Amino acid sequence: MLLPIDIIVYIVILFFSIAVHEVAHAYVAYLRGDDTAKMAGRITLNPIPHIELLGSIIVPTMLLILKVPVIFGWAKPVPINYRKLKNPRVDIPLISVAGPVSNMALSLLSAAGIRLIKKSPNFEFGFGDAIETFLCVMLTMNIILTIVNLIPVPPLDGSKIITYFLPTKIAAKFLNINSHICLIILFLLLSSGITLKFISYAINFLR
Repeated sequence: MLLPIDIIVYIVILFFSIAVHEVAHAYVAYLRGDDTAKMAGRITLNPIPHIELLGSIIVPTMLLILKVPVIFGWAKPVPINYRKLKNPRVDIPLISVAGPVSNMALSLLSAAGIRLIKKSPNFEFGFGDAIETFLCVMLTMNIILTIVNLIPVPPLDGSKIITYFLPTKIAAKFLNINSHICLIILFLLLSSGITLKFISYAINFLR
């Protein structure tokens, strides 16, 4: 059973991870000519500007309490003015993929940190044990965020990435699929054994 301190650690890591995710979106948008997110103060690792009550607090906390195997959440979408982008057809997928890539980078850094601790047995059985546990949670959380966000279902990042490979009219219709239908599809995918197996494989591979 998760203790309150465990839940706090999970939430803190989730806040940090989604902050990095949103900063990646905002910064790439800025590099591609759109300063909307920068002007809104979204290029910051301070999680407060990124927090959305439902996606950042309520949903993750409920998933932890209910012991759901896939813990995830989301932040306030980064504001983007497509008219400011240099090449929207290329830039939108590029901005979208930046978020999952940032989470994968955090996973790899966590895995590297765990490896370093494993190479120092004396440190591992001391203070290093707590750090290793923290890094394991960081690795797991960011693998989940990476994989879930790459699912090509609106409004997840994967849906915008896939538009690069679709004709313009089909891409527009795809991104405007009824949100309720998207939520049902996403729920079915996340509750399926295939998605969980894929996430478990990725986590075990990095560990």
